[in-house]
Amino acid sequence: MPPSLPPLGSLRPAPPVEPGVRESLLILSDVHLGSDLNAHARAVDLERRSPLDRDLVDLVRHYRAEKPPPPGARRERWRLVLAGDFIDFIGMSVHPDGATLETPLDDEERAHGLGSASDHARLKLALVARRHARIFDELGAFLADGHAITFIHGNHDPELQWASVQRGLREVLRASAASVGHVGELDARVDFQPWFFHVDGVAYVEHGHQYDTMCATERVLSPRSPLDPRRMARGFTDVLLRTVVRPTRGLREHGHDRMRLVDYLAFAARLGVTGMLALGGRFVAAIVALLRLQRAHLGGAARAIREEHERRMEALSAATRVGLDKLRALAALQAPPITRSARGVLGSLMVDSLLLHAVGAVATAVLIALAAWHPSRGAWALALPAMVAAWVGLHASFARARTIDPTAALAERAHHLARLFPTTAFVVMGHTHVPTTQPIAHTAATYVNLGSWAEEAAGADDAGTHDAARTHLVIQRGDAGPTAELRAWDPALRAPRRYDAG
Repeated sequence: MPPSLPPLGSLRPAPPVEPGVRESLLILSDVHLGSDLNAHARAVDLERRSPLDRDLVDLVRHYRAEKPPPPGARRERWRLVLAGDFIDFIGMSVHPDGATLETPLDDEERAHGLGSASDHARLKLALVARRHARIFDELGAFLADGHAITFIHGNHDPELQWASVQRGLREVLRASAASVGHVGELDARVDFQPWFFHVDGVAYVEHGHQYDTMCATERVLSPRSPLDPRRMARGFTDVLLRTVVRPTRGLREHGHDRMRLVDYLAFAARLGVTGMLALGGRFVAAIVALLRLQRAHLGGAARAIREEHERRMEALSAATRVGLDKLRALAALQAPPITRSARGVLGSLMVDSLLLHAVGAVATAVLIALAAWHPSRGAWALALPAMVAAWVGLHASFARARTIDPTAALAERAHHLARLFPTTAFVVMGHTHVPTTQPIAHTAATYVNLGSWAEEAAGADDAGTHDAARTHLVIQRGDAGPTAELRAWDPALRAPRRYDAG
């Protein structure tokens, strides 16, 4: 029997707050804990310390000490909203190392490490909790002080929707909180939002990947795989990351998706013949996996998932008192996953461009030969410019169809979200790793992208690490209404400062 997704009957747009308590929001996204656990590249080092751990611990400690204003008769507390990709379940490549599994490894998992089944995700969570113990200890202290935490899942951590993973994460936090103080009603102050977090009149928050065709999940409230409902559905970035990027030395997780065909060919050439063939084999494996997933979307298992998703939509509507029509309007804004069509799969992996280049090269050679030696060489010579023009047009069409950067799509969807929730002051997303704030035209709302905290280990030619902006949003709820500021953590000052996009 497939593992269970947690019931939605107890969910609300924002978790209930005790009488006499007012919450201010501390929101950040894209921490990607565990993304450097890659058994393909090196032995997994659970003792390594990184600037990310230091800075995130310092940030949480700072806000623990800085009680949210204004002081008054009410008790003030922070709610830390982790708006997706907090744990990088899909980015990890780790093996069970003798652990007993309820869900046996399939062929892909034997090659690339533990997958998305609930028991696999629990093992990954345990590794992350050990690897980043200082972060979880500080989050436990944050809870012990009486503050609250909300987890929203993103495209790198859909496993947070498994009921057993939620229990496991609560256990980690409870143990950390108990080591420093009174735990109290901790479970009531740790909640998981499977789609969005909404505080009426204040903020609408979601990760944003559902507006990115490369990363969107087919059914956001029922993200099971139609190939095996014990596992989460795999998207394009998931397959590419596990099958091609992580096993290939020199390919980086951040930036590989912006590589053009010529970039991949140049990279492959540097790998030598053996490396080039291995990379080609990985691309073929990715194509096969994605086409298999595309076909599965048409089968009976996919219909069962759609029915489960509809039931969960109805349950979420009843629990949150957000109308079912409004939830369906929200879902209609989401981008169709690229894995929905074979054309999308082949185009996203640039197979169409590769074939176009190959056919164009052969056709050009044939036309040049005919123009030089055929009795009707003049006619063939005139055909050459037409063929080149057709090649350029098709190449431009393929390039336009392969949309990589979702930044504009998220900002455009923020406009619709502000209209669906007209009292919301701030529409907040992450996913793009690019922090920004901008007014939403014809509304009183502001769109905020949270940027990221994720850091990427440097390549062989670099020094240190590539650090993220370390941005976070602070929304304080005063008597005059909510105010917000996008801030960046300054490691030198060990304090936040106002983020300046310039």
